[in-house]
Order: sequence, then structure tokens, then C-alpha cells
Amino acid sequence: MSTPETAVAPLTTQNAEALLQSARAAAEAAGVTAAISVVDAGGHLLAFRRDDRAVLIAGETSTRKAFTALQLDAPTADLVDAVQPGGAFHTLPTALDRPLLFLAGGVPVHRDGRLIGAIGVGGGAPEQDHEIATTAVATLG
Repeated sequence: MSTPETAVAPLTTQNAEALLQSARAAAEAAGVTAAISVVDAGGHLLAFRRDDRAVLIAGETSTRKAFTALQLDAPTADLVDAVQPGGAFHTLPTALDRPLLFLAGGVPVHRDGRLIGAIGVGGGAPEQDHEIATTAVATLG
């Protein structure tokens, strides 16, 4: 008989809204007009916000960054070198026949060592997006 896994609380809409608000505050403090997406472990979009001044593509960018961080369970900032020409993921196909978006700004969310979701930020420079997402995840605790 196998030992049951310890239950880990999922990422809730309340958590997602807290991540969103924290990222929004960090973006405003950095002067970045951003779009922010939060997905749960199943890839369901729980929260989304696009600054009125952000370009429309920033919304899709933030969502794809969150999905990439979730699928690979790694901050997208750590994957940038892998998708450059000659990198390990340069020709990685996707089910959607579109490339995954690996630019910095997607960060997985863990609880008790288990992946429960991810946040993606788009709109600023990659380093700014990564810092905003990392700041938001740190405030979730």
C-alpha cells in the first residue's frame, strides 16, 4: 500500500488576485505599463489585468509567459539562452504550432515544494517583467 501524498492547497482566485495586485503595484513603482496573467496548476487563467496604456500584444505575451513558466516549472528568465539560435530549445515545437514565448517575465508559483501555478508579466523590458513577477511571487509567501 502506497503512502498518500500530502495535500497542498491550490492556487485560488484570492491568491491570484493578490499576485495580480502585488505585480500591479510593482509595475507602477517601476513605471512599467504591464499586462499580468496568473494561471493555476492546470493552466486555467485565474486573473488578468492589462494597463490601459500597455500595447494589446502585452496581454497575450503575459499569458504565454505564465504558461511557459508553468509547463517547464522554471522562471522564463532562466530559459532565454536555451531558445537563442543554437540553444537547446531553439526548435522546440508546440502543440499549437507556435513557438513558446520564453522571454523573461514568467515565474512559477510553488507551495510546500509543489507547483501550484504561475504568473506572467509583459510590457516592460524583460528584466523589468521578471523583477515584477518575482516580487509578486515573494509577497504571496
